[in-house]
Amino acid sequence: MDQQLLIDVLGWAGGIALVIAFGLNSMGKIKAQSKPYQLLNLFGGIALIINTAYYGAFPSTFVNVIWVFIALVALWKIFSN
Repeated sequence: MDQQLLIDVLGWAGGIALVIAFGLNSMGKIKAQSKPYQLLNLFGGIALIINTAYYGAFPSTFVNVIWVFIALVALWKIFSN
């Protein structure tokens, strides 16, 4: 698989992960304080950081860095309880 295709696949997978997390949370299937929700956000954010940085979309990269930071803090709180 060439590098650009891998970056594109990561971008799509990250976007899908974030939409799944949001959809499941909005439908009451998972809670925002749950491991699955935060892990989907963490994966999605990391994948989108890679994709947006590769394509030079730095405002989106910045947003996803914040997104990942929030997910990491939430996961730290979940695992430390």
